[in-house]
Amino acid sequence: MAASSVAGSAIAALKSDGFSAHSGNLRVAHIHHCSPITGQLRSIQLRHSRISLYGSRSSFASSGVKAQAATVEQASIEVTKTVEGPVVVVTGASRGIGRAIAMSLGKAGCKVLVNYARSSKEAEEVCKEIEACGGQALTFGGDVSKEADVDSMIKTAVDAWGTVDILINNAGITRDALLMRMKTPQWKEVIDLNLTGVYLCTRAAAKIMMKKKKGRIINIASVVGLVGNVGQANYSAAKAGVIGLTKTVAKEYASRNINVNAVAPGFIASDMTAKLGEDIEKKILGTIPLGRYGQPEEIAGLVEFLALNPAASYITGQVLTIDGGMVM
Repeated sequence: MAASSVAGSAIAALKSDGFSAHSGNLRVAHIHHCSPITGQLRSIQLRHSRISLYGSRSSFASSGVKAQAATVEQASIEVTKTVEGPVVVVTGASRGIGRAIAMSLGKAGCKVLVNYARSSKEAEEVCKEIEACGGQALTFGGDVSKEADVDSMIKTAVDAWGTVDILINNAGITRDALLMRMKTPQWKEVIDLNLTGVYLCTRAAAKIMMKKKKGRIINIASVVGLVGNVGQANYSAAKAGVIGLTKTVAKEYASRNINVNAVAPGFIASDMTAKLGEDIEKKILGTIPLGRYGQPEEIAGLVEFLALNPAASYITGQVLTIDGGMVM
């Protein structure tokens, strides 16, 4: 997963060992029904309520203003009934950064498809937590490097909720080794999932977004894609490819009001970083000006801003590093 990739690369650089994450080839969809989303809608309702109250105070001035206030109040009721949370597809969402992103967007009022490769139990837990917050979620087991799985995943979201508004390309693996020792299958596995998977998911989701001329795509890249790393020729190439793909797709779909950006994390706390020895950890932290690992929730916060905040509507084709100052 992207959450632990840089930590794995550090170990590769220091010890010349390879570290791997999960991959899979499953296609299973589980839909969870739950109560309507309330997070964002509640804020909309409150805003319209304030408008209505303001109008009712002004209505003392004239009956015409009073009628206008009543019209605004009725409009607020209709908006509350019809506005629904955005539909989001998050790949690799059962653990680490992907899990944090799915949870953050679910709590913000989105309907979330939680994609996983092998960690079905963890994916189910993510859905349950989203539901506990009043949201909606479903799981989909599939390999995003396979076109048939991707098409089925997008179809599952559309069948359940009618559309796809936001795509988060997070799924990834590492197969670390020095180039002279790297086997061709190690190269292909990483390129297929980390780069081709982003291409397949983006193409499939963009078809839906183009029809309504609206959408946001956020790709989880890595600082390794910007500066390279010893023992990660495959991973560095894939993430650099994701960055190039992000910029190109942003240019191609800008006229359709589809924003495409990349987030490039640095060292993020994970199960892997927790197992590092004290000496290795000290060397890693010494490369980070802020002197600590990032948290998955910090990545999720940035992704949520890019995905949902109106202030992000003028941002596209950008690569935002979130690395404690490591690359600057």
